[in-house]
Amino acid sequence: MKSITITGAILAMVACALYVHAQGAGGASLGATAPPFSLQDQDGKTVSLSDFAGKIVVLEWVNPQCPFVQRHYAAKTMITLANSYASKGVAWIAINSTNSADNAENKSWVSQNSLTYPILNDSTGQVGKAYGSKSTPDMFIIDQSGKLVYEGAIDNDPDGDKGSDRINYVAKALDEILAGKPVSTPQTKSYGCSVKYAS
Repeated sequence: MKSITITGAILAMVACALYVHAQGAGGASLGATAPPFSLQDQDGKTVSLSDFAGKIVVLEWVNPQCPFVQRHYAAKTMITLANSYASKGVAWIAINSTNSADNAENKSWVSQNSLTYPILNDSTGQVGKAYGSKSTPDMFIIDQSGKLVYEGAIDNDPDGDKGSDRINYVAKALDEILAGKPVSTPQTKSYGCSVKYAS
């Protein structure tokens, strides 16, 4: 009886591990429908993922206090990409899942960086956890059919020193989607500060 119980426990653990591996840390999995959400932007307006049905959507996890985020914004990495792909029907949305985040801080960041896209307040962490966001920045791309087709880093340059050898994974994935091709690198390891979720 004891051996049967132990075997059952082992099988349960294996099944659980396989489920976590397949679903990702937060339940969002590549190739599946992206988790829906509705959050307030920096002006208090409710923004829903469904507002962008039929469009390619880039989700960027942001924390204005994170040095990695600050570096990318000083280099205008995000705003340049967002602006250059907007005319091609790509929507860019930043999400702040920091537990202390509020609309005022997000509005200040938008103003300071002259952003053309919203920052949504996810201080409860519900949306960040649904996507399995681990760091800031952390990037997700949803295609026109609403499927999650990329997750991971903005580029291959966590130290900011690669120069001409830098590969922007998000730009590469967007170009492939717009050309009607599958994303050749659908998942990379994100880098940056850990998301400061509410406990």
